[in-house]
Amino acid sequence: MAQRRKRKLWSAKVTKESNAMDLQKNIFKSKDPRKIARSIKHSAEESERRKTSPFQSAMSMINFYENRAGRNLTKTQKRPLEMAKNELRRLFHRPAK
Repeated sequence: MAQRRKRKLWSAKVTKESNAMDLQKNIFKSKDPRKIARSIKHSAEESERRKTSPFQSAMSMINFYENRAGRNLTKTQKRPLEMAKNELRRLFHRPAK
């Protein structure tokens, strides 16, 4: 049981102790994709701790949140995050997928 619990808590440890960028509190609870994208873009550009480009860091943070939430993320919660990815691409002048 201890080994299973240890595996489950890896994302909490990453969130707490990693050298990742600082995000606005509760930003992923917002239902506004533009607000999510602008906030994450700002955090990525201001961060001095990131290891990649601001675009890659921002996109990684959304993906990390989605993956961490896993099956507990409903369609209504996931939709703004997917739209925020498209908004990030627009804000960083990247082609849409």
